Amino acid sequence: MTQEKKDFCQTDARVRRGCDRKPRLTRFVIAWMVLFGSVITQASFAQTGTKFPERSIRFVVPFPPGGGNDILARALAPLLSDGLGQSVVVENKGGAGGNIGAEFVARSAPDGYTMLIAANQITINPWLDNKLSFDIEKDFVTVAQIASVPMVLVVHPSVPAKNLKEFIALVKANPGKFNHGTPGSGTAQHIAFELFNYSAGVQVTHVPYKGTGPAIADLVGGQVQSAIGTMASLDGLVKAGKLRALGVTTPERSAAMPSVPTISEAALPGFDAPLWYSILAPANTPADIVERLSREFSRALADPVVRDRLTGQGFIVTYLNPQQMNEMLKRDLLFWQKTIKAMGFKLEK
Repeated sequence: MTQEKKDFCQTDARVRRGCDRKPRLTRFVIAWMVLFGSVITQASFAQTGTKFPERSIRFVVPFPPGGGNDILARALAPLLSDGLGQSVVVENKGGAGGNIGAEFVARSAPDGYTMLIAANQITINPWLDNKLSFDIEKDFVTVAQIASVPMVLVVHPSVPAKNLKEFIALVKANPGKFNHGTPGSGTAQHIAFELFNYSAGVQVTHVPYKGTGPAIADLVGGQVQSAIGTMASLDGLVKAGKLRALGVTTPERSAAMPSVPTISEAALPGFDAPLWYSILAPANTPADIVERLSREFSRALADPVVRDRLTGQGFIVTYLNPQQMNEMLKRDLLFWQKTIKAMGFKLEK
């Protein structure tokens, strides 16, 4: 503004407001910048998950129906749907000891619309000379831990052993006669039984199946004589007298089977084979989406009806947030690396 115009504006209050006005072009540019900034901000919000979710979510179970992963997923999916405002669809993608479903999720878009429920076969498989097509630490991000569950060693009623010491003696006296069924090679159930073989100095032959359901069906039918499986899968069969429980794999007894001793106290001091369940998403899934999913799992697990249902099936409901679960995963990787190395165990090719 020139000095003459400044003097003119100061002499007459009637024109002062006109002198203070911005040029129309300037006002247009400012308005355009505000609008453009708003669009950019909204796009940024959409990319970081503020509007997540806008469609249904795939909840991948890497085993056929009937196992612990499947039981947990189907128990939690309805509450997750309520909290997220979108359907959460459980999809069973079994095969290769859980690795087919895990690979599917690892290769999915990192947008929060595909997640995996994984037992700790994911921390076991890297140490089994297994040529995995994914890296558990590089290709996934941890969302939550949702539960752990004691496993139990069971035998068919036709096996003439009433306790674990008798079973060990029976196997030693009859080499090659007894076998055990699992949901697949490299699963937590498989490696737990191999740890039992190693610790007891016996060899119960491994018979892998494509999931917990078919493995239990053959066990009840007598096609295999023994197994280590989850409380959730075996509790009802034990109570019905269709299977006999000999020992729990954790250091403490389970509230679901309080009369069944631990393997450690029954015959093999120090025996410990943990099993837990986690939720994973593809690597590079935005942090705010991961946190949103994790909060919904925490909320679902806090529901008293769900907690009672899962506890009654032998699960121990244990929520860990993404950071805590990541630390747990690293510890378990180290545990199984040391354990499998000490056993000298390798998968049969």
